[in-house]
Amino acid sequence: MTTSAPSLLDWNHALRPGPVTLRGRHVTLEPLSAERHTVDLWAAIQGHDALWTWMTGGPCATQSGLQEALQVKEDATDAVFLAIVPEATGLAAGYASYMRIEPAHGVIEVGNILLAPSLQRTTAATEAMYLMASHAFEFLGYRRYEWKCDAENLPSRRAALRLGFTFEGIFRQHMVVKGKNRDTAWFSMLDREWPARKKAMETWLAPANFDSQGQQLQSLSQLQVAGQ
Repeated sequence: MTTSAPSLLDWNHALRPGPVTLRGRHVTLEPLSAERHTVDLWAAIQGHDALWTWMTGGPCATQSGLQEALQVKEDATDAVFLAIVPEATGLAAGYASYMRIEPAHGVIEVGNILLAPSLQRTTAATEAMYLMASHAFEFLGYRRYEWKCDAENLPSRRAALRLGFTFEGIFRQHMVVKGKNRDTAWFSMLDREWPARKKAMETWLAPANFDSQGQQLQSLSQLQVAGQ
């Protein structure tokens, strides 16, 4: 019995992400700035310490503490953080990052996502994830887009599936976070899957998918399943 060698890929490498502004109908993503975004973010998240439950850092007890944390993120060389600014307010209400960036292999992760209560479960939040995925696949040229979260973080796991990521399994005892064990749930989306995921997201985000009261006519989960 002979085993054939793996076929070679028509592949070079992806581009490393840098500070970028991504604009949609409902939201703008812009390079995170401690100077510009601290006041708005503090107003959006102050008193909502539960937002930090699944984050590796926080909670930030003071505005100055938040500013210091944002400065670290702004200065990071191994991740690119973007502030999420809903068009309805023009005020930053969250952030997300490109992280675990491997251009040689075409692998990148979206993570460190913090959404204020005012941003959660909104078209702006969904569009922010759409814009980041689109940029990763279509401009930067990545082959694999990852989403990881604490296995006990059920809202994050549901969000990954809703956005079209595929669940790949649990990495047991993967990390120690804030002194506690973390089993990590892994999800991915591949470049060949992106066209169908993109179509589902664009169909969901289209004005025709919402009634006069702003209620969705088709859920994104339904559209993702239909497009598979």
